[in-house]
Amino acid sequence: MTRYWAAAAWSGSEEIRDVEIDVAGGRIDRVQIGVRPSGRAIRLPGALIPGLVNAHSHAFHRAMRGRTGGDDFWSWREEMYRIARLLDPDSYRRLAAAVFTEMALAGITAVGEFHYLHHQPGGRTYSDPNDMGHAVIEAARSAGLRITLLDTCYLTADVDGSPVRGAQKRFSDRSEERWAERHRRLADHYAGAEDVVIGGAIHSVRAVPETAMATVAAAVDGPLHIHVSEQEAENTACLRRHGRTPTRVLSDAGVLGPATTVVHGVHTDDADREVLAQSGAGLCVCPSTEAGLGDGFAPTAEAAGRGIPISIGSDAHAVIDLFGEMRSVEHNDRSRHGRREVHDPPALLSMATADGARALGMAPWGLTAGAPADFIAVDDASVRTVGTDGVAGLAMTASAADVTDVVAGGRRIVAHGEHVETPDAAAALEAAISVLWSGRP
Repeated sequence: MTRYWAAAAWSGSEEIRDVEIDVAGGRIDRVQIGVRPSGRAIRLPGALIPGLVNAHSHAFHRAMRGRTGGDDFWSWREEMYRIARLLDPDSYRRLAAAVFTEMALAGITAVGEFHYLHHQPGGRTYSDPNDMGHAVIEAARSAGLRITLLDTCYLTADVDGSPVRGAQKRFSDRSEERWAERHRRLADHYAGAEDVVIGGAIHSVRAVPETAMATVAAAVDGPLHIHVSEQEAENTACLRRHGRTPTRVLSDAGVLGPATTVVHGVHTDDADREVLAQSGAGLCVCPSTEAGLGDGFAPTAEAAGRGIPISIGSDAHAVIDLFGEMRSVEHNDRSRHGRREVHDPPALLSMATADGARALGMAPWGLTAGAPADFIAVDDASVRTVGTDGVAGLAMTASAADVTDVVAGGRRIVAHGEHVETPDAAAALEAAISVLWSGRP
């Protein structure tokens, strides 16, 4: 049994004071409110909130931060393919471990890795076809994070069914049946793991034919994520090919449901959102990436108004700061609708915690008995946060730099702003990234 104490906390639904949390077996055993810290309690500074959940990540994209990557999404994608060509299991493990360490320092204790970099250059499988997936999971474990590996099916280059080419050959299992067989082996390997969920993903309507989608969905015993309507060009091509929007194609294929999360949804319309709401699917938005790639603003206010659960991801990792992403959700909707407080602070915190955990198949989540012992301490008296009205208000004032301590699975993985296992996280990132840009895998 390990015991933690803090003067203030956000439970996931309300502010609580003088909180003592008992942890056993990686989960919260008991929460006491209004108590003085016992002699053996570890006192955490500032205010506690549940661990942040990054619901959409492409770890290797972190190598592109600070590089322009062309003038639109499609030219940026070609730069991304350059990095994808170079990675092997060892270099991917090093890079992902450094990226996940950066996430831990930002208060993220769980990540959804949208994983499509499966095979060797040219499409040849490794001796274990899941070597790259194992590398990503090992990286998350080394950083102390829980991970949902969203094992991604990617079969075609575009919505017209054209064959994969270049770096895309590394993404493809060549058929939905081969993808499903590899996926089953991966899921069996991690069956029963406390810190790993194996989910699945349909990359997009560009990359998986409508006729293959049901096979993919049927093979997934867990969350299913899908890139949807990120770019207007995607909608245009889909309408030309199918006469329907991407959301409608997915609905007609029978792959939308409560375990499904559509990612981005920037260019969905009212009819699309009604389909999503009726199916029970969620929406994951990634404001820094959607802005950085010129995608546009996701219609989060409209989605929330229809009862669609919203989660948040850092996607391409232009920045890893879910507090900043929360504010962008709110500020983007303020700009679009011309009014303030479209989403109140508790709603924003829920997007970055409990709703993210739901999207990754990790519920329940929060400072409550039976939930994973994942919580973070945030400095509520820094130059950014001092004067904030209540713990939930930190959603509108804090940044990743205000995270001082992180507990994941009951274990303190960040103490006093430093990762316990990787004290020099910047050096680890620099080493992993510089090797890639020098062209040496």
